[in-house]
Amino acid sequence: MTMSVEQLWSLPETALIGAYVEARRRYAEKKFERDTQRARLEWMRAKLFVNTQGNVTERKMAVDVSEELARKGQEVREMTRDLDMLKIDVDVIDTMIRLRGAHGAAPVHDETAEKPVEPEGE
Repeated sequence: MTMSVEQLWSLPETALIGAYVEARRRYAEKKFERDTQRARLEWMRAKLFVNTQGNVTERKMAVDVSEELARKGQEVREMTRDLDMLKIDVDVIDTMIRLRGAHGAAPVHDETAEKPVEPEGE
């Protein structure tokens, strides 16, 4: 996180909302990047499985022992950790906004849930 909780608390409301928008943007970008890498890794695993000779067990073993796939898998896990840290930043800023009373959207009330159900006329 680039700012401490005390700094976030002392920010004006517009700057706090701007920090929230920026954190959400970074989170969305990193999530897209991580999901893309994860899909590439799955594609590489499938490609290696199909192109390897032998029965299913031998093919799975070839995929499991591939150093390149292991390295890529580690990169995806590291990206996931970084993404989790960004999500924490977003949640902290969101909590600050809520604690200060600046609600983004008013809660939606369902009128049908408030009315008692009346039986059909007989």
